[in-house]
Amino acid sequence: MKSLIENRFSLLALVLVALLALYGVASATQPRPLAKPAPGLRQVPVASVTAVCPDPGETTVGVVTPPGGQGPGGVRLVADGKLLDAPQVPGNLRQEKVPAGSGPLVVTATGSMAAGLEASQTRRETSGTHRGLAGTRCVEPAASTWLIGPGPAAADVVLHLANPDLAQATVEVMVYAGEGPVVDDSGGLIVLQPGESRAIDLKKIAPSPLVMAVEVRTSSGRVTAAARAVMHGGRGVDWLPVSAPPATRVVVPGVPGGGGGRQLLVASTAETDTLVDIKALTPDGTYALKDKEVLEVPAQSVATLDLSTAVAGQPTALLLTSETPIVAGVVVTGEGKKTDVAFTAGAAPIDLGSVVADNRAGGDKGSRLVLTAPETAGKVSVRVLPREGTAPEPFEVDIPAGRTRQVSLPKADGAFAVLVLPVQGSGPVYGGRVMDERIKKGLALTVQPLAAARIWALVPPMTESVAAVLP
Repeated sequence: MKSLIENRFSLLALVLVALLALYGVASATQPRPLAKPAPGLRQVPVASVTAVCPDPGETTVGVVTPPGGQGPGGVRLVADGKLLDAPQVPGNLRQEKVPAGSGPLVVTATGSMAAGLEASQTRRETSGTHRGLAGTRCVEPAASTWLIGPGPAAADVVLHLANPDLAQATVEVMVYAGEGPVVDDSGGLIVLQPGESRAIDLKKIAPSPLVMAVEVRTSSGRVTAAARAVMHGGRGVDWLPVSAPPATRVVVPGVPGGGGGRQLLVASTAETDTLVDIKALTPDGTYALKDKEVLEVPAQSVATLDLSTAVAGQPTALLLTSETPIVAGVVVTGEGKKTDVAFTAGAAPIDLGSVVADNRAGGDKGSRLVLTAPETAGKVSVRVLPREGTAPEPFEVDIPAGRTRQVSLPKADGAFAVLVLPVQGSGPVYGGRVMDERIKKGLALTVQPLAAARIWALVPPMTESVAAVLP
């Protein structure tokens, strides 16, 4: 019996040896596969979007998905636990007047309604401390967000944080002022549970800055961050747009033409002083500003430069370059006995297009695009998406290299959205949407830098790897 068992094991061993030998011969003699080029990033339609409108109470919220999406999809608008009416098909602009005290409005979209979905909120008041137009793009959660504008010594600035994700978020707020970084004496991190939001008066963190840059960053999770500034002395109100992250080359688009003030703000997080070269891109071309070609920014602080006379009357973008990363924005003050304020900030090129969900034109109201092609000539297609009625035909706009071009948007019945898409062969285009209204004793205005549309996502290639199953 013992001999029989040993013979069986010997037979199994011989079979295994023979199989291994055959596998080795096959591997050595099989033809080598042809080398294939490494696949690059794939462009796929966005299938899910979440954005938060920070404080929509008593404002008008516009939500739109550009036309072209195919297949099933949906949009949900939730404020204070209540479900609001949402657009049902791509190309349909939906507007909602949100009642006061509603808290943040969370916009979620899936499927065909997600690709390009955009939302924004606009509040209009003709008197009081909030007199003017105050608008902002509803933003998606992120691990780091930069804002730049006036500080609590010049305005009442409230930071709105929201965590729409399903995971807890741990948040730190960093403030840089003209005097340098501000250390928060309140001590510590802010923890936001899933679905939680919070409004923070920044004078409790940094009471003395006239100007400031704020970074909201998370060590875990993601949050949305937005800040509203109500200028002291009834000088206007608006939201600070999200700025491009620190970089050695920054384009600040959408500086409107006309009268009033223009103040450049530049922040540096470097531990050494930095020199910033400034060029203005106008309809006439690109040039260095006389006696304002360079701005010195002390280490970890914010510096300012008055450009009111340097770029007066012309729609402009600013091109800033430095040896260390910077964040930049412009404070725009309207003209008239009763002034309003607006803000623009460093932005990215609209390589995948851009959507602005709320625009008004007709009567005393006007909306226009300020488009800039810093390097090579640009060309875009502009399409108006009205809330009601038939959409006009899209039209194309050429932007000469190194110049800025202002484009008035056509009049429409009521509010409308606008879709801006680069035409094939176009160079990088940056832009802003300016909306204004003549109200008693002055001009009310708001500026929204064009942000890259959430139409496409770039997905890295997938490759087979044993690492995927190894611990």
